[in-house]
Amino acid sequence: MCPVDLFSSEPAPAERAADLREQLNHHAHLYYTLDAPEIPDAEYDRLFRELQALEATHPELLTPDSPTQRVGGRVLDAFTPVRHAVPMLSINTETDTEPTGARNFDTRVRRALGLAEADPPVAYVAELKFDGLAMSLRYENGVLVQAATRGDGEVGEDVTNNIRTIGQIPLRLPTDAPPVLEVRGEIYMRRDDFDALNEKQRAKIAAGAKGEKTFVNPRNAAAGAVRQLDSGIAAQRPLSFFAYGLGEITPPEQGGPAFETHFDLLMQLKAWGFPVAEQTAIATGADELVAFHQRIGASRDQLPYDIDGVVYKVNSLALQRRLGFVTREPRWAVAHKYPAQEQLTTVLAIDVQVGRTGKLTPVAKLAPVFVGNVTVTNATLHNEDEARRKDVRVGDTVIVRRAGDVIPEVVAVLPEKRPEGAEVFTMPRQCPVCGSDAVREEGEVDYRCTGGLFCGAQRKEAILHFAHRRAVEVEGLGDKLVEQLVDSGVVKTLPDLYRLGFTALASLDRMADKSAQNIVAALEKSKQTTLPRFLFGLGIRHVGEATAKDLARHFGQIDRIMGATVEQLLEVNDVGPVVAQSIRTFFDQPHNREVVEQLRACGVTWEEGEPAAQAPRPLAGKTFVLTGTFPTLSRDAAKDLLEAAGAKVAGSVSKKTDYVVAGAEAGSKLEKAQSLGVAVIDEAAMLAMLQA
Repeated sequence: MCPVDLFSSEPAPAERAADLREQLNHHAHLYYTLDAPEIPDAEYDRLFRELQALEATHPELLTPDSPTQRVGGRVLDAFTPVRHAVPMLSINTETDTEPTGARNFDTRVRRALGLAEADPPVAYVAELKFDGLAMSLRYENGVLVQAATRGDGEVGEDVTNNIRTIGQIPLRLPTDAPPVLEVRGEIYMRRDDFDALNEKQRAKIAAGAKGEKTFVNPRNAAAGAVRQLDSGIAAQRPLSFFAYGLGEITPPEQGGPAFETHFDLLMQLKAWGFPVAEQTAIATGADELVAFHQRIGASRDQLPYDIDGVVYKVNSLALQRRLGFVTREPRWAVAHKYPAQEQLTTVLAIDVQVGRTGKLTPVAKLAPVFVGNVTVTNATLHNEDEARRKDVRVGDTVIVRRAGDVIPEVVAVLPEKRPEGAEVFTMPRQCPVCGSDAVREEGEVDYRCTGGLFCGAQRKEAILHFAHRRAVEVEGLGDKLVEQLVDSGVVKTLPDLYRLGFTALASLDRMADKSAQNIVAALEKSKQTTLPRFLFGLGIRHVGEATAKDLARHFGQIDRIMGATVEQLLEVNDVGPVVAQSIRTFFDQPHNREVVEQLRACGVTWEEGEPAAQAPRPLAGKTFVLTGTFPTLSRDAAKDLLEAAGAKVAGSVSKKTDYVVAGAEAGSKLEKAQSLGVAVIDEAAMLAMLQA
């Protein structure tokens, strides 16, 4: 019972709020985790509303672990980076999808432990490999204070507000939980919840709602919900959670728990209120791993959620420490996937899609087929060689597989079912979007559209590259703004940027007057550029900053470059046959030359002159790497000086590196240079070399 005020028959507000929170957390655990509710939904809702009203009347009573905080509603501008106290490392994948893959792992473990054939079998924990989104939940003094995505393993994103909306995740732990506890697990969406969500989405679309869509699969829907900036939207998505491990935890010497096995750890997580998959089991030796793999594989389609394999972990934590890691992957764990699911269907057509960088990809349009728990209507053929190798033709009956349970692909053709007259696929030699030539360079498998400045499919990429700070540089012209400009039809080619006025910009969504003025000013400023920057900004394949500088130095004028033959281009320093042909092909396209002329007509200017005399280049043939902060030069300025002297500036250190120029706070590049015996110099020594 809740204590009462001495002068009232009603409990004090703080005491009643605490009592309500305890009751609601208890019943949420019974409902979401144990699937054994003790009270009807109406009674839970009544208690919930009472707590909501109490917290509204007494805001000081609102706590982070209150069940009312699952409702969501806070909208964030962006996610805050979170550096994991213990990295969220990936585990190795066993490539043998047959049961022998389990034996392979057991053999590797026994060999690493130095066990003989006569020694006892190793005990493992066998778990499911969920098809969801990895998550780290941090509790301090029993309260959920942070939830972070895996990110790159070292740094993730803070998604705490969205994770609070998931009923299965405790907001407060029992009193025996350690002061610091990071629980690692998987956010996922059940198949029935996914189907219900898509039904709602289809109803919205049918009612004429704008911006709504159906979701491709449960994993994408779950990941999208977790990364919603509006936690109110996230709260409407039916997400679930399974725990499978730990990150940081208070050590035993400071009062934390002392686990001996991974299974004990999982059972303690379950006791603290975290869902742990009921299929999790101890498997002793290879035979039991094989049996687990086969048992789960046979029941995979009957599970209420998607998995793409199972995971084996050495049970003893002491043995885990002995086994350690290799290339940041634990030797004591492995993911054992199942063969991708396959189905038969028919090829209705073969279309060619053009990517953001001009790559042409043949795509088989299929009679709809249900594969890997989604309806597949398209499958990539990758490139012309692959399509020819598999001999995929319109009308063919094909085997379709979701490779890695993500990307649908055509595995094989059934030639005996091929209709008469089916024609061999040939990649078009003109871009299907803009009509420019499509070429395949020597040594490459992909055809690419050469109309980079003109092609609608490449429009966004071309604009972003042109506006890059190392190219023409239009400050403030980022991804989101370019997307708006292109999608709205305001900008169709690069010259359209310079025809933009304040009114057109200010009319865009979320574009304030001041921001519009800044973009107009930035565009005007960008008109004054240099020939190397302009050349680099055109996005000619294989023409980077250094090559653009060499071209400008050699020819002096853009018209000479546009009119140069392959032989003349080969005379430029470091320009080989592939680069020369790429430049020639680019300027052979009338569209690209027209864009250059229009940019000049819009006022984009640079200094031109006679070809520079071939002055001695003291650092020709030398490779430098820059690291740290220099006393007087920025990294970009140092790079420019080195390249002007003929040096190549690389981004990473290797045995081929001649010098590493190290400044303050130099990091891993300096360490690698020292380990490889590469010469390390400072800014002063570099400047002396340039002046020699």
